[in-house]
Amino acid sequence: MSYVKVKDRNDLVRDSRTGCIINTSKSQYDEYISNRDVREKETQSMKQDLDDLKNEMNEIKQLLRNLANGN
Repeated sequence: MSYVKVKDRNDLVRDSRTGCIINTSKSQYDEYISNRDVREKETQSMKQDLDDLKNEMNEIKQLLRNLANGN
């Protein structure tokens, strides 16, 4: 593969075969991975919170049905 430096950008190169721009900065890549992992953990936490809320709502509905039926 042959890479050509992008003008005025030391952290970018262009793959001469495909024309793709590639970021060669290790620190920017590490920052991206770190941010991605944080977002993934936040998403998992939000999914768990939503599941918990759904379960609690189902419990409340069941309790209300029992009260309405006189149980």
